[in-house]
Amino acid sequence: MMHELYRRAVATLKQRRKTQKAKAELAQPVADPQRLVHELEVHQVELEMQNAELQEARNRSEALLERYTDLYDFAPVGYFTLAADCTIRQVNLTGAQLVGLERTRLVGQLFGVLVPPDLRPAFHAFLRLVFESPAKQSSDLVLLRPGQPPRPVTLEAKRSPNAEECRLLVTDLTERQQGEARVRTSEVRYRRLFETAHDGVLLLDPVTRKITDANPFMTQLLGYPQEQLVGKELFEIGLLKDEGASQAMFRKLKQSHEVRYEDLPLESREGQRREVEVVANLYRENGHDVIQCNIRDITERRVAEREIAEQTRMLDLTQDAIIVRDVKGRIRYWNHGAEELYGWSRKEALGKISHHLLHTKFPTPLRQLTEELHRTSRWMGELTHKKRDGRRVTVLVRKTMVRDRHGQPTSVLETITDITERKRAEEAEHRMAVLSASNEKLEQEIVRRQAVEEALTKSEQHKSHLLAQARLMQEQLRQLSRQVLRAQEEERKRISRELHDVIAQTLTGINVRLATLKQEAAHDPRGLDRSITSTQRLVKRSVDVVHEFARELRPAVLDDLGLIPALHSFMKDYAARTGIHTRLTAFAGVAELDDTRRTVLYRVAQEALTNVAKHAHASQVTVNIRPHAGAARMEIKDNGRSFDVERVLRAQKGRRLGLLGMRERLEMVGGEFTIASAPGAGTTVMAQIPFGKSERGGGADALRRNQA
Repeated sequence: MMHELYRRAVATLKQRRKTQKAKAELAQPVADPQRLVHELEVHQVELEMQNAELQEARNRSEALLERYTDLYDFAPVGYFTLAADCTIRQVNLTGAQLVGLERTRLVGQLFGVLVPPDLRPAFHAFLRLVFESPAKQSSDLVLLRPGQPPRPVTLEAKRSPNAEECRLLVTDLTERQQGEARVRTSEVRYRRLFETAHDGVLLLDPVTRKITDANPFMTQLLGYPQEQLVGKELFEIGLLKDEGASQAMFRKLKQSHEVRYEDLPLESREGQRREVEVVANLYRENGHDVIQCNIRDITERRVAEREIAEQTRMLDLTQDAIIVRDVKGRIRYWNHGAEELYGWSRKEALGKISHHLLHTKFPTPLRQLTEELHRTSRWMGELTHKKRDGRRVTVLVRKTMVRDRHGQPTSVLETITDITERKRAEEAEHRMAVLSASNEKLEQEIVRRQAVEEALTKSEQHKSHLLAQARLMQEQLRQLSRQVLRAQEEERKRISRELHDVIAQTLTGINVRLATLKQEAAHDPRGLDRSITSTQRLVKRSVDVVHEFARELRPAVLDDLGLIPALHSFMKDYAARTGIHTRLTAFAGVAELDDTRRTVLYRVAQEALTNVAKHAHASQVTVNIRPHAGAARMEIKDNGRSFDVERVLRAQKGRRLGLLGMRERLEMVGGEFTIASAPGAGTTVMAQIPFGKSERGGGADALRRNQA
């Protein structure tokens, strides 16, 4: 190893010197100091390489130690290191979990305190044997757990070479004992089922084909004691006819693992012949193949079926329908009367579920009817069946349950009589009685209705006359409402002009005059100046009031600048006055509307915002004007309380002039007016006015002429 390191050190030093500039030639041998320096450098490189290898070995050792620690701590069994005096020196995490204590509390503690007091002498004897013998020792024990039942464990221990400590391996036996208990319980249950079964059970060896076990029912059925059955083949006890049939069954079992025989003869020890049903299964038990044969005695069932068949042949010529079905509802017999009644041939009906084929309508739930039949063995009642051609027939059904000698049901005999015509006659007779009783009532009702009809005719004529008058009055009211609105708008426009052109100009002139007087009054500047200043303030306040009054009646900005600036000015003042946050969005094309339509939109917005301030308790409201299908649509949406629109519009119309006024204004110019209000979504008012000529141009033109 040292020689290899020396060789590698020399090679490394040569590699380093290649980077230096070497002399062209060495004419003389190297001096002793140079050789010494060379040796020192080689030794230094050798030490560096040894240090690197030591560091790498240390890293590998630390990785192996970490891996060992993980394997030790997370092992599936508990590891304890015990001193000779039973003191715990080391324990892994699994061991601490087994005893339910932390590892820090276990180290330094005696292991004996983890053992129940009555088992501590046995544990100490086990520990002495471990330290006395170099061989591995094992013992079964239980360990205590705080607050939990003791845990069964297996201890395996072996002392160290210096005999100062031992390694103790603790394996938890809880799951294994639970599994063994479940296996024992399963064996007990299987044996109980095996011995108390009402069918014969035989267990066979697939290799020898001989019986290995038989249950008590099988010994009673055959008359052989169990010791005589064990060791025999099936054909030897009369179950199969010969050895060839037995071999054929075993070959079939190996292929499909299950063989079923519906009808096999069986001869008992006394020579009594029985008919049996056999089901054989091949499965594995404890790593070995086992054949289980379940044998059911069906002799009495076959006898009953043959008796029923004989009886049904005798009843085949009756006019009533005779049906025999098994306990599962499948039809086993279908006589000629059933063919005539339902239209299904015997071949088509056999094997079908009876109430599925006949589409039976039960007057009571099928489960209740079945329970009654099993309880009394007889049932009679009327049912509705469906024939093959789809027609419904009413039948009288008599059901009789057929049982074997053990009381088990085997089949049901049904005798069915068609009573459709009788039921129709009874229903017709009942209807005639009802009709006769009703005829008298109808005659009286006819007389009464004739009188009522005459009164209704007069009432209808009167109602038509009143309706025509109401429509005329409604149209007159509509025209009157439009005239009132036009008159109001004209009056507002006139007052606005008078206030703006006359009163405001007059007050402004007074203010200018007072200012001139203020400059000329030099003889008493103090007193006159105060009077004039006070007068100016009053006049200025009057001017502001007049301007505000003018804007309320008819904002001048609507005529001078258009709809958008007018709405912007109104909403700014509205927000300052009410504290409600407002937002206006509009498109420039709204300016294409004529003066009448702009005025209508402005008044609708003004009225809607006024309603929001009065009733909605909203914190914000938005006005959005946008084009829509050749019209200008204005939507006014708030986040306040909602209300029932239809109820408000229908009830107390005299108190809702604001909403009616908005609708009338829009209808005058051919517009549309809708309101939507929902809880949590506030209220949205929508006004839409077409850009072109209004549909009701007469009213709009008249309003425009009056404004001009």
